[in-house]
Amino acid sequence: MAQPTLSAKAATEPTRVQRAFKDAFIAALVMLGLSVPILALRTEQNMSNEVILIPRPWLVVSCCLIVFVGRLLLGLFVFNRAPDAKPLFETPTSLRTAWDKFAPYAAQVGLGAIIAYPLVALYLGGPQGAIKWIDNFGIQILIYIMLGWGLNIVVGLAGLLDLGYVAFYAVGAYSYALIATKVIPATYPDLGVWAFWICLPISGILAAMWGVILGFPVLRLRGDYLAIVTLAFGEIIRLVLINWVDFSGGYAGLSSIPRPSFFGIPFNASETGFAAKFGLEFSPIYRTVFLYYVILVLSLITAFVTLRLRRLPVGRAWEALREDEIACRSLGINTVSTKLTAFSIGAMFGGFAGAFFAARQGFISPESFVFLESAQILAIVVLGGMGSLFGVVIASIALVGGIEILRELDFLKAIFGPSFDPTQYRMLIFGLAMVLMMLWKPRGLISHREPTVFLKERKSISSSLVQEGHG
Repeated sequence: MAQPTLSAKAATEPTRVQRAFKDAFIAALVMLGLSVPILALRTEQNMSNEVILIPRPWLVVSCCLIVFVGRLLLGLFVFNRAPDAKPLFETPTSLRTAWDKFAPYAAQVGLGAIIAYPLVALYLGGPQGAIKWIDNFGIQILIYIMLGWGLNIVVGLAGLLDLGYVAFYAVGAYSYALIATKVIPATYPDLGVWAFWICLPISGILAAMWGVILGFPVLRLRGDYLAIVTLAFGEIIRLVLINWVDFSGGYAGLSSIPRPSFFGIPFNASETGFAAKFGLEFSPIYRTVFLYYVILVLSLITAFVTLRLRRLPVGRAWEALREDEIACRSLGINTVSTKLTAFSIGAMFGGFAGAFFAARQGFISPESFVFLESAQILAIVVLGGMGSLFGVVIASIALVGGIEILRELDFLKAIFGPSFDPTQYRMLIFGLAMVLMMLWKPRGLISHREPTVFLKERKSISSSLVQEGHG
């Protein structure tokens, strides 16, 4: 009886391999069809201002080969596997044991590293070299961490799919810019150096108000319909900022936005500036380091408030809403106020981040608040693990920091030519990361949750037992 079984297995084995090669060949053909109009020809302008076409056949061939090999490997080792087969990516036991020992101290170690980061950058790069790494790398990542934590309240805790979160980001930025550049100079010009500290809470309150305004029309919407409406809300805000030129400046944006001061002491080269007050040589590094710690404090406040809210009745109501809205109503929970609080609190933190963004840049325009920003913030929440604060940090460092690292890979120009720009492929890398995460960790990097209410002992549970919410 054993011999027919072995022969049957041998007969079916080539079928699986042939199917994998067939799928890989079809995927390569699809890639060829897509790459010919996009990658095969490059348009450039010559000295006579004429458009010329430069063929790039090797780029098309390389992309097709990459797709063929990738699809072949997926067909052989991922798809059509036996149900009782071992997982392809299994964490070693030794690594799990080491992580279990380190996990209780991970938050303290990570916080210490974040606090010490500007000092390390100053020590390694000097005052001039450290500005780039503190501003473009550290501050940029912290902004997205704060945005991710704010959206995590809406998507991760309450289960409300929001694709228009960038609208609250824009409300906070424009609130600060308009008040600081038009209202304060016209009414109380002496408060100009305090503009950031005055406008920061106002921006958060105005963004929270718009969160409530968005929440009311979508109270009865769930799932895809909720996502479409929030997406439309984000686009409405952007189009209003573009077309209401007298209010927002249109495409020209708003400039000369006051920068944050050290509690009334400006960071300039005057005799009343920060450097002169403390007897230091003037350098822009002081303002950069101060901005870093400001956004760090704002991010920590966001995390602290989120953790506290999870343990309050409103936080447990959010999680109940995420798990099952019908059961949530049957328990007597007011789903109207629960949804509105989630939208308003999440929007408030987005407004705080927007006000900081405007103060840091000194200039804003509607092009800074496109849908791609909402998609990136949502991807940070999903990839990190919905409901996980630590996962948002890891995803922000990987997505935002990884794109910034691409700008430093100048040595690739020696391989692919002087016109090669690695940042042009950031969306390709972004999409590849999404695909790999969906195959490897569909529930995000941090796939365990720690419940706020427990019986006898606290223990983590798999996120596969936690609903992602339907809005």
